[in-house]
Amino acid sequence: MASILQLHHLKKYYASQKAIDDISFDIEQGSIFGLLGPNGAGKTTLLRMITGIFYPDSGDITFDGRAFDPKNDIIKIGYMPEERGLYKKMKIGEQAVYLAQLKGLSKTEALQKVRFWFRRLEMESWWNKKVEDLSKGMSQKLQFLITVLHEPKLIILDEPFSGLDPVNANLIKDEIYGLAQRGSTIIFSTHRMEQVEEICDHIVLVNLGKKILDGTVAEVKQQFKENKFSIKLAGIPTSIEDKAYEIIDQKANEFIMKINEGYKSNDVLQHFINQDITIESFNEILPTLNDIFIHLVERTKSVTRAFEKQS
Repeated sequence: MASILQLHHLKKYYASQKAIDDISFDIEQGSIFGLLGPNGAGKTTLLRMITGIFYPDSGDITFDGRAFDPKNDIIKIGYMPEERGLYKKMKIGEQAVYLAQLKGLSKTEALQKVRFWFRRLEMESWWNKKVEDLSKGMSQKLQFLITVLHEPKLIILDEPFSGLDPVNANLIKDEIYGLAQRGSTIIFSTHRMEQVEEICDHIVLVNLGKKILDGTVAEVKQQFKENKFSIKLAGIPTSIEDKAYEIIDQKANEFIMKINEGYKSNDVLQHFINQDITIESFNEILPTLNDIFIHLVERTKSVTRAFEKQS
């Protein structure tokens, strides 16, 4: 599939700090892409370069098949920042129509789009409310609506589920899926790794201005797996120990094990089959993205500290 966005060796420095240090990656059209990293990793600087707010000190950005032109291309991008950017005293229906016009829609088109999305997000009764009267979750739904209503090719969502209850979080999540299916590309930035696992196709992890991980969610989890499995037996075997594996944990007739180097899962299964033990379930245990995130961030910190001591 063609890439909608390509970052080539981007660098951005603030005084002596390397905010972005030679980062490159591609984002496929129609994908839901996770941009991850701890606080201060460089995510916000990257997003600001992608939206044309900042210019890179070196490197370049390709958008929709050609060199990124912020002045003309920004109309094709919807950006929902983590911080609220709404006029508190303005009625939300009027505000949504006004902001839609700033994104290139005529007043008639803007009104049609806003009414469509108000119905879709169950916000029709809010039309004459002021932003200052909205809860955090209601404000979040309004910001999402304003971000997507002009049907941008690229949609950037920074912590889009912040403040939402489970019902409205599912509503927004379904809309994200729908937008991707209709051809929009989503950049999804969050600290909630369980949401990334559920929603994203591909992820990039940055830390200290560098890219430290790039791949699909499935690829990343396979890359960091530790050969751990859970097995549930119909009974307790007479012989549980075997050279093919090590038992890590046990609860009744369910075991967590790590298969030793040089052995395969079939070797484990054969050990119990030879004892005429019925195997009720056997599953590989893959690391969560949260575990991988913590591991890589801590490893980067350790390497940086060691380098600083040598310097």
